[in-house]
Amino acid sequence: MTKHLPFFLLLMAFGSLQAQVLLKEPGLNATTTKTLAKTPGSLNFIAMGDWGRNGADHQKQVAQQMGLTATASKAQFIISTGDNFYPSGVISPQDPLFKYSFEDIYTDFSLQWDWYVILGNHDYKSNPDAQVAYSKISRRWKMPARYFAKKFPINGDLNNQVLIAFIDTNPLIPEFYKNSEYGPNVKGQDTTAQKRWLAKTLSDNDPSIKWKIVVGHHPMFTGGSRTEGYDTKAIRSSLKPVLDRYGVDVYLTGHEHSLQHIKPAGKTHHFISGAASEKTPVKLIEDQQMAASTYGFMLFSVNNDAIKVQTINDEGEIIYTTDIKK
Repeated sequence: MTKHLPFFLLLMAFGSLQAQVLLKEPGLNATTTKTLAKTPGSLNFIAMGDWGRNGADHQKQVAQQMGLTATASKAQFIISTGDNFYPSGVISPQDPLFKYSFEDIYTDFSLQWDWYVILGNHDYKSNPDAQVAYSKISRRWKMPARYFAKKFPINGDLNNQVLIAFIDTNPLIPEFYKNSEYGPNVKGQDTTAQKRWLAKTLSDNDPSIKWKIVVGHHPMFTGGSRTEGYDTKAIRSSLKPVLDRYGVDVYLTGHEHSLQHIKPAGKTHHFISGAASEKTPVKLIEDQQMAASTYGFMLFSVNNDAIKVQTINDEGEIIYTTDIKK
Protein backbone atom coordinates (compact mmCIF):
# COMPACT_ATOMS: atom_id res chain seq x y z
CA MET A 1 0.00 0.00 0.00
CA THR A 2 1.35 3.42 -0.90
CA LYS A 3 2.22 5.53 2.10
CA HIS A 4 2.67 9.29 1.78
CA LEU A 5 4.95 11.12 4.21
CA PRO A 6 3.81 14.77 4.19
CA PHE A 7 5.99 15.89 7.08
CA PHE A 8 9.16 14.51 5.56
CA LEU A 9 8.57 15.25 1.91
CA LEU A 10 10.67 17.85 0.22
CA LEU A 11 10.00 18.99 -3.31
CA MET A 12 12.92 20.64 -5.06
CA ALA A 13 13.24 21.86 -8.63
CA PHE A 14 16.39 21.42 -10.70
CA GLY A 15 16.71 22.78 -14.22
CA SER A 16 12.97 23.02 -14.84
CA LEU A 17 9.72 23.14 -12.93
CA GLN A 18 9.00 19.56 -13.98
CA ALA A 19 12.19 18.15 -12.43
CA GLN A 20 11.43 16.81 -8.97
CA VAL A 21 13.45 15.29 -6.17
CA LEU A 22 11.36 13.81 -3.37
CA LEU A 23 13.15 12.90 -0.16
CA LYS A 24 11.96 11.00 2.90
CA GLU A 25 14.48 12.84 5.08
CA PRO A 26 15.17 16.16 3.35
CA GLY A 27 17.51 17.39 6.05
CA LEU A 28 20.12 14.84 4.97
CA ASN A 29 20.21 16.06 1.36
CA ALA A 30 19.00 19.63 1.61
CA THR A 31 21.56 21.19 -0.72
CA THR A 32 23.11 20.27 -4.03
CA THR A 33 26.66 20.47 -5.26
CA LYS A 34 28.59 19.69 -8.42
CA THR A 35 31.59 18.39 -6.49
CA LEU A 36 31.77 14.62 -6.27
CA ALA A 37 32.57 13.01 -2.94
CA LYS A 38 35.77 11.01 -3.44
CA THR A 39 36.34 7.67 -1.72
CA PRO A 40 39.98 6.64 -2.15
CA GLY A 41 40.66 3.01 -2.94
CA SER A 42 37.12 2.36 -4.17
CA LEU A 43 35.74 0.45 -7.12
CA ASN A 44 33.83 3.14 -9.04
CA PHE A 45 31.18 2.54 -11.69
CA ILE A 46 28.34 4.43 -13.33
CA ALA A 47 24.81 2.98 -13.47
CA MET A 48 22.45 4.26 -16.16
CA GLY A 49 19.49 2.93 -18.09
CA ASP A 50 16.67 3.43 -20.61
CA TRP A 51 18.76 5.49 -22.98
CA GLY A 52 18.89 4.62 -26.69
CA ARG A 53 17.13 7.43 -28.54
CA ASN A 54 19.67 8.52 -31.17
CA GLY A 55 20.69 11.35 -28.85
CA ALA A 56 17.18 12.75 -28.39
CA ASP A 57 15.43 13.74 -25.14
CA HIS A 58 18.54 14.71 -23.16
CA GLN A 59 20.50 11.56 -24.03
CA LYS A 60 23.43 13.69 -25.20
CA GLN A 61 23.32 15.95 -22.15
CA VAL A 62 23.32 12.97 -19.80
CA ALA A 63 26.15 11.38 -21.79
CA GLN A 64 28.21 14.55 -21.40
CA GLN A 65 27.74 14.54 -17.63
CA MET A 66 28.55 10.84 -17.50
CA GLY A 67 31.84 11.60 -19.19
CA LEU A 68 32.68 14.34 -16.71
CA THR A 69 31.73 12.13 -13.77
CA ALA A 70 33.66 9.14 -15.08
CA THR A 71 36.73 11.35 -15.54
CA ALA A 72 36.50 12.87 -12.06
CA SER A 73 35.87 9.53 -10.32
CA LYS A 74 38.13 7.40 -12.54
CA ALA A 75 35.17 5.07 -13.09
CA GLN A 76 36.30 1.59 -14.10
CA PHE A 77 33.16 0.59 -15.98
CA ILE A 78 29.54 1.45 -16.82
CA ILE A 79 26.42 -0.63 -16.16
CA SER A 80 23.35 -0.30 -18.35
CA THR A 81 20.11 -1.42 -16.71
CA GLY A 82 18.39 -2.15 -20.03
CA ASP A 83 16.11 -0.66 -22.67
CA ASN A 84 19.22 0.10 -24.65
CA PHE A 85 17.52 0.86 -27.97
CA TYR A 86 14.16 2.56 -28.44
CA PRO A 87 11.59 2.01 -29.63
CA SER A 88 12.02 -1.64 -30.59
CA GLY A 89 15.55 -2.88 -29.97
CA VAL A 90 17.89 -3.88 -32.79
CA ILE A 91 17.57 -6.48 -35.54
CA SER A 92 21.20 -7.52 -36.00
CA PRO A 93 24.73 -6.78 -34.76
CA GLN A 94 25.05 -4.46 -37.77
CA ASP A 95 21.95 -2.44 -36.89
CA PRO A 96 22.68 1.32 -37.37
CA LEU A 97 21.31 2.03 -33.89
CA PHE A 98 24.50 0.70 -32.37
CA LYS A 99 26.27 3.60 -34.06
CA TYR A 100 23.65 6.33 -33.71
CA SER A 101 22.44 5.57 -30.18
CA PHE A 102 25.63 4.22 -28.59
CA GLU A 103 28.96 4.70 -30.35
CA ASP A 104 28.24 8.28 -31.51
CA ILE A 105 26.77 9.41 -28.18
CA TYR A 106 29.07 8.08 -25.46
CA THR A 107 32.27 9.44 -26.95
CA ASP A 108 34.16 10.79 -23.94
CA PHE A 109 37.48 9.01 -23.41
CA SER A 110 36.44 8.13 -19.85
CA LEU A 111 33.47 6.17 -21.25
CA GLN A 112 35.57 3.94 -23.49
CA TRP A 113 35.99 1.30 -20.78
CA ASP A 114 33.80 -1.76 -20.36
CA TRP A 115 30.00 -1.44 -20.52
CA TYR A 116 28.14 -4.29 -18.82
CA VAL A 117 24.74 -4.39 -20.45
CA ILE A 118 21.47 -6.22 -19.78
CA LEU A 119 18.25 -6.51 -21.77
CA GLY A 120 15.10 -4.47 -21.18
CA ASN A 121 11.60 -5.12 -22.48
CA HIS A 122 12.08 -2.78 -25.47
CA ASP A 123 15.18 -4.77 -26.42
CA TYR A 124 12.95 -7.85 -26.63
CA LYS A 125 10.82 -6.41 -29.41
CA SER A 126 13.34 -7.30 -32.13
CA ASN A 127 16.38 -9.54 -31.68
CA PRO A 128 17.83 -9.69 -28.13
CA ASP A 129 20.63 -12.00 -29.25
CA ALA A 130 21.90 -9.31 -31.63
CA GLN A 131 23.01 -7.40 -28.53
CA VAL A 132 24.80 -10.48 -27.25
CA ALA A 133 26.52 -10.84 -30.64
CA TYR A 134 27.60 -7.18 -30.63
CA SER A 135 29.99 -8.08 -27.80
CA LYS A 136 32.19 -9.67 -30.47
CA ILE A 137 32.24 -6.47 -32.51
CA SER A 138 32.61 -3.72 -29.92
CA ARG A 139 35.54 -3.71 -27.52
CA ARG A 140 33.54 -2.03 -24.75
CA TRP A 141 30.11 -3.71 -25.11
CA LYS A 142 29.99 -6.64 -22.65
CA MET A 143 26.94 -8.91 -22.91
CA PRO A 144 28.32 -12.45 -23.23
CA ALA A 145 24.85 -13.96 -22.71
CA ARG A 146 21.34 -12.91 -21.75
CA TYR A 147 22.45 -13.34 -18.14
CA PHE A 148 25.94 -13.57 -16.68
CA ALA A 149 28.04 -12.74 -13.61
CA LYS A 150 31.45 -11.28 -12.83
CA LYS A 151 33.62 -10.58 -9.80
CA PHE A 152 35.26 -7.14 -9.66
CA PRO A 153 38.26 -6.59 -7.37
CA ILE A 154 38.14 -3.54 -5.10
CA ASN A 155 41.18 -1.36 -5.78
CA GLY A 156 42.74 -4.27 -7.66
CA ASP A 157 42.70 -6.52 -4.59
CA LEU A 158 41.56 -10.05 -5.44
CA ASN A 159 41.02 -10.71 -1.74
CA ASN A 160 38.26 -8.09 -1.67
CA GLN A 161 35.74 -8.31 -4.48
CA VAL A 162 32.23 -7.35 -5.56
CA LEU A 163 30.09 -10.06 -7.10
CA ILE A 164 27.64 -8.67 -9.67
CA ALA A 165 24.99 -10.88 -11.27
CA PHE A 166 23.52 -9.44 -14.48
CA ILE A 167 20.12 -11.05 -15.06
CA ASP A 168 17.37 -11.07 -17.68
CA THR A 169 14.09 -10.23 -15.97
CA ASN A 170 11.93 -10.33 -19.10
CA PRO A 171 11.21 -14.09 -19.06
CA LEU A 172 10.25 -13.83 -15.36
CA ILE A 173 7.07 -11.87 -16.21
CA PRO A 174 4.21 -14.26 -17.12
CA GLU A 175 2.22 -11.62 -19.01
CA PHE A 176 5.05 -11.23 -21.52
CA TYR A 177 4.42 -14.72 -22.90
CA LYS A 178 1.03 -13.57 -24.22
CA ASN A 179 2.40 -10.28 -25.58
CA SER A 180 2.64 -10.18 -29.37
CA GLU A 181 5.90 -8.15 -29.28
CA TYR A 182 7.74 -9.74 -26.35
CA GLY A 183 6.28 -13.23 -26.56
CA PRO A 184 8.33 -14.67 -29.44
CA ASN A 185 11.62 -13.90 -27.65
CA VAL A 186 10.65 -14.98 -24.14
CA LYS A 187 9.04 -18.30 -25.04
CA GLY A 188 12.36 -19.97 -25.69
CA GLN A 189 13.86 -18.96 -22.35
CA ASP A 190 14.20 -21.39 -19.45
CA THR A 191 13.30 -19.36 -16.35
CA THR A 192 13.95 -22.29 -14.04
CA ALA A 193 17.49 -22.59 -15.40
CA GLN A 194 18.15 -18.88 -14.90
CA LYS A 195 16.85 -18.89 -11.33
CA ARG A 196 18.87 -22.00 -10.55
CA TRP A 197 21.95 -20.30 -12.00
CA LEU A 198 21.24 -17.15 -9.97
CA ALA A 199 20.90 -19.12 -6.74
CA LYS A 200 24.17 -20.94 -7.44
CA THR A 201 25.93 -17.67 -8.30
CA LEU A 202 24.73 -15.89 -5.16
CA SER A 203 25.50 -18.86 -2.91
CA ASP A 204 29.21 -18.55 -3.73
CA ASN A 205 30.96 -18.66 -0.34
CA ASP A 206 34.26 -17.27 -1.61
CA PRO A 207 35.55 -15.24 1.39
CA SER A 208 36.84 -12.54 -0.98
CA ILE A 209 33.25 -11.51 -1.84
CA LYS A 210 32.46 -8.45 0.27
CA TRP A 211 29.31 -7.31 -1.57
CA LYS A 212 26.64 -8.93 -3.73
CA ILE A 213 24.80 -6.87 -6.35
CA VAL A 214 22.10 -8.03 -8.76
CA VAL A 215 21.35 -5.98 -11.88
CA GLY A 216 18.00 -6.47 -13.63
CA HIS A 217 15.77 -4.31 -15.78
CA HIS A 218 12.51 -4.51 -13.85
CA PRO A 219 12.25 -3.21 -10.27
CA MET A 220 10.34 -4.97 -7.51
CA PHE A 221 9.52 -1.71 -5.69
CA THR A 222 8.99 1.67 -7.32
CA GLY A 223 7.61 5.11 -6.67
CA GLY A 224 6.96 5.58 -10.37
CA SER A 225 3.93 4.68 -12.46
CA ARG A 226 4.35 0.93 -11.98
CA THR A 227 4.07 0.72 -8.18
CA GLU A 228 1.50 -2.08 -8.42
CA GLY A 229 2.07 -2.96 -12.06
CA TYR A 230 1.94 -6.57 -13.20
CA ASP A 231 5.64 -6.50 -14.03
CA THR A 232 6.65 -5.06 -10.64
CA LYS A 233 4.59 -7.63 -8.76
CA ALA A 234 5.87 -10.49 -10.91
CA ILE A 235 9.51 -9.60 -10.25
CA ARG A 236 8.87 -9.12 -6.53
CA SER A 237 7.24 -12.52 -6.29
CA SER A 238 9.92 -14.24 -8.35
CA LEU A 239 13.14 -12.63 -7.12
CA LYS A 240 12.67 -11.21 -3.63
CA PRO A 241 12.94 -14.61 -1.88
CA VAL A 242 16.22 -15.29 -3.71
CA LEU A 243 17.71 -11.89 -2.85
CA ASP A 244 16.67 -12.30 0.79
CA ARG A 245 17.99 -15.84 1.05
CA TYR A 246 21.47 -14.97 -0.19
CA GLY A 247 21.84 -11.58 1.47
CA VAL A 248 22.06 -9.44 -1.65
CA ASP A 249 23.20 -5.93 -0.77
CA VAL A 250 21.89 -4.04 -3.83
CA TYR A 251 19.24 -4.71 -6.47
CA LEU A 252 19.89 -2.23 -9.30
CA THR A 253 17.32 -1.71 -12.07
CA GLY A 254 15.89 0.65 -14.68
CA HIS A 255 12.50 0.44 -16.47
CA GLU A 256 11.05 3.44 -14.63
CA HIS A 257 12.38 6.61 -16.25
CA SER A 258 13.46 8.13 -12.98
CA LEU A 259 16.08 7.82 -10.24
CA GLN A 260 15.07 6.11 -7.01
CA HIS A 261 16.34 4.59 -3.76
CA ILE A 262 14.05 2.31 -1.75
CA LYS A 263 15.01 0.43 1.41
CA PRO A 264 12.32 -2.03 2.52
CA ALA A 265 12.75 -4.38 5.47
CA GLY A 266 15.69 -6.73 5.08
CA LYS A 267 19.21 -6.29 3.81
CA THR A 268 18.72 -5.27 0.17
CA HIS A 269 18.81 -1.66 -0.99
CA HIS A 270 16.85 -1.08 -4.20
CA PHE A 271 18.10 1.50 -6.70
CA ILE A 272 16.43 2.51 -9.96
CA SER A 273 18.55 4.28 -12.57
CA GLY A 274 16.44 4.56 -15.71
CA ALA A 275 16.63 8.24 -16.58
CA ALA A 276 19.52 8.44 -19.04
CA SER A 277 17.03 9.70 -21.65
CA GLU A 278 13.43 10.61 -20.77
CA LYS A 279 11.95 11.26 -17.35
CA THR A 280 8.56 10.36 -15.87
CA PRO A 281 6.68 11.40 -12.71
CA VAL A 282 7.48 10.00 -9.27
CA LYS A 283 5.91 9.79 -5.82
CA LEU A 284 7.05 8.65 -2.40
CA ILE A 285 5.96 5.19 -1.38
CA GLU A 286 6.56 3.34 1.85
CA ASP A 287 10.28 2.72 2.50
CA GLN A 288 11.29 5.15 -0.24
CA GLN A 289 14.35 7.24 0.56
CA MET A 290 14.50 9.23 -2.69
CA ALA A 291 12.56 9.53 -5.94
CA ALA A 292 13.65 11.95 -8.67
CA SER A 293 11.86 12.84 -11.87
CA THR A 294 14.91 14.18 -13.64
CA TYR A 295 17.39 13.06 -16.27
CA GLY A 296 20.52 11.49 -14.88
CA PHE A 297 22.42 8.47 -13.58
CA MET A 298 24.18 7.13 -10.47
CA LEU A 299 27.79 6.73 -9.41
CA PHE A 300 28.61 3.78 -7.14
CA SER A 301 31.84 3.86 -5.12
CA VAL A 302 32.52 0.55 -3.38
CA ASN A 303 35.14 -0.22 -0.76
CA ASN A 304 35.46 -3.02 1.77
CA ASP A 305 33.04 -1.64 4.35
CA ALA A 306 30.76 0.82 2.53
CA ILE A 307 29.06 1.68 -0.75
CA LYS A 308 28.54 5.35 -1.54
CA VAL A 309 25.86 6.11 -4.15
CA GLN A 310 25.70 9.59 -5.69
CA THR A 311 22.76 10.52 -7.92
CA ILE A 312 23.66 13.04 -10.60
CA ASN A 313 21.35 14.95 -12.95
CA ASP A 314 21.87 16.15 -16.51
CA GLU A 315 23.35 19.43 -15.27
CA GLY A 316 25.99 17.69 -13.18
CA GLU A 317 24.29 18.40 -9.85
CA ILE A 318 24.55 15.72 -7.17
CA ILE A 319 20.95 15.66 -6.03
CA TYR A 320 21.17 12.76 -3.56
CA THR A 321 23.87 10.82 -1.74
CA THR A 322 23.59 7.78 0.48
CA ASP A 323 26.01 5.39 2.16
CA ILE A 324 25.44 1.66 2.68
CA LYS A 325 27.48 0.36 5.59
CA LYS A 326 28.57 -3.21 6.23
